[in-house]
Amino acid sequence: MQNQGVRVRFAPSPTGPLHMGGVRTALYNYLFARKNNGTFLLRLEDTDQSRFVPGAESYIVDSLKWCGIEIDEGISAKGPHGPYRQSERKEMYREYADRLIESGHAYYAFDTSEDLTAMRERMKAAGVPSPQYNHITREHMQNSLVLPHDQVEERLAKGEPYVIRIKMPRNEEVKFEDVIRGWVSVNTNNLDDKVLFKSDGMPTYHLANIVDDHLMEISHVIRGEEWLPSAPLHVLLYRYLGWEMPQFAHLPLILKPDGNGKLSKRDGDRLGFPVFPLQWNPEEGESSSGYREQGYFPGAFINMLAFLGWNPGTNEELFSMDELIERFSLDRVNKAGARFDPDKTRWFNQQYLRAFSDEELGQFLLPKVEEAGFSSDVIYCAKVASVMKERATFVHEMLEDGRYFFEAPSEYDPKALKKWKEDTPEIVASLNEKLSGISDFTSESVDAAFHGFMEERSLGFGKVGPGFRLALTGKGMGPSLPDIAAILGKEETLSRLNAALEKLG
Repeated sequence: MQNQGVRVRFAPSPTGPLHMGGVRTALYNYLFARKNNGTFLLRLEDTDQSRFVPGAESYIVDSLKWCGIEIDEGISAKGPHGPYRQSERKEMYREYADRLIESGHAYYAFDTSEDLTAMRERMKAAGVPSPQYNHITREHMQNSLVLPHDQVEERLAKGEPYVIRIKMPRNEEVKFEDVIRGWVSVNTNNLDDKVLFKSDGMPTYHLANIVDDHLMEISHVIRGEEWLPSAPLHVLLYRYLGWEMPQFAHLPLILKPDGNGKLSKRDGDRLGFPVFPLQWNPEEGESSSGYREQGYFPGAFINMLAFLGWNPGTNEELFSMDELIERFSLDRVNKAGARFDPDKTRWFNQQYLRAFSDEELGQFLLPKVEEAGFSSDVIYCAKVASVMKERATFVHEMLEDGRYFFEAPSEYDPKALKKWKEDTPEIVASLNEKLSGISDFTSESVDAAFHGFMEERSLGFGKVGPGFRLALTGKGMGPSLPDIAAILGKEETLSRLNAALEKLG
């Protein structure tokens, strides 16, 4: 491997939507690359064509784009190490499988599915709970380690189906240093002779990812903890092929909210939160909700993901992508699994929403207002956002909870109606008259008139406020009444007070 500095890759399989755990893996690779002025690649590991799902590739690309994770090389950016789909690199893998056979580190295995089933049954009968094709069982199977050389050549010449397996050495300690976990040591007696090359002419993940990482000059392999058991095999493949090994970093699992087990789509469905960045609409089957469609900001989603396994070493929690890049380091990634907290995820979005200016929120709100069938503009939506943002977690909530800013109430909240007493109509009518005398109808002037009215009549807020709010909004709670009235304007405010008097008496 030539010294090209930091080069990392995200290599998902196009077998369905991209789980948030996969997005976090991509994010950590991206942050590490940017922090070290390196290169971030996107490669598709699609050697198992039977599991290919239409639309999955574009979903992966679109998801990373929405998250703000930029691809330097890969299926959506091209580059000098392509192609970046393993299915398009099919022809190059055989050379390395043959090299392993020639060096005695791999072998041909002609076993049928019946042969393999019979082997497992024999081993189970002998008291082995988890039978494997390994240094013991291979001595009794149909492979080139057992069969005479001429018979092997004859079978190959006839085109009999076969796979190529690694020849795992006996009783050898395979050691490597993981950036996150420190030294890892595994005895080869606990490993099986994994298939490297399948009978359909495609490599398995184990061979393909080693070859691709070498040819693409990957310096650091940052991937999920689920690949840790495969790492010793990969270490041996680098050694047997005579290649410099990249540094490994295996990320902790993302756990269910209760901390028991890996987070799955089923958990999201059961507890009411998405586990995918974007909504997934397969050609067949049920669609799955996404963070984008539920109203999350990309920055909030990424900020939340970054903290599922990493921390900056301080009490700070809110980071932009640039700030994450500046602060990120693998030595602050935890070994233990990270428990996902849907409430904390909503908190992140709430903080991001509040950090936007009123004008920016107005631009986000306007399309939702127009989709709901209302006519408005950014300036008015910004005014609405200014009083609704402290009560909202998502932009759409500012419309849902503040619909009265865009249409007069046609119904009144039953609980709030209980506060419309016998003397309320007279109080509201008098307040209407007081407000009609305001020439410059601002929040400040309405507030002054409102409090002046209560003082003149020796009335407390409980006598005046609930009726005023019900007339304006149809609700019992909400932002400051002077703010609401000022945003609605004098004409609309007085109109609503009159309408409430007519409907409620």
